[in-house]
Amino acid sequence: MSTSSASAAASDRDAAAAHDERIEAVRQLEGTFAGMFSRLRRAYAEASASVSPGLQPGTFKTFTVIDRRGPITLSALAERLEADKGMLSRAVSELEGLGLVERTVDPTDGRIRLITVTADGHARLEAARVPYFDRLDDVLTDWPVDSIRQLSRLLEALTSGLAL
Repeated sequence: MSTSSASAAASDRDAAAAHDERIEAVRQLEGTFAGMFSRLRRAYAEASASVSPGLQPGTFKTFTVIDRRGPITLSALAERLEADKGMLSRAVSELEGLGLVERTVDPTDGRIRLITVTADGHARLEAARVPYFDRLDDVLTDWPVDSIRQLSRLLEALTSGLAL
């Protein structure tokens, strides 16, 4: 075998090994996410119930997005959650009935209704978040702030599909 053929074969083996290593790393990440998502679903169910007994986790998720993004229109909420407007309208109506959100007329366009979290809704949501925030803060106690910010940036890039 010539030197160039041997070099090409070694390069192919290195590329195959790097590919296998990447596949294994992605599989490991997928497994980590599966465990994290299970814990998050459980946490959402607990937080939902602490806000209002019987509140479904999906409705709670709608509530948290309104809190983070509000005031927000139903259309923008549907786009943000990639969900059906009819289902979201029912969730918002439930939240409104519980006094957690309110719909008001947009002052710049009277045809548009804005959804915002009420003062009671903010208080109940913050109370529901405290145990989970405290747990996360405890886990990250020894992490440098820059590492926490970097993790946040990486997760945002992954979530949005951005390249690093």
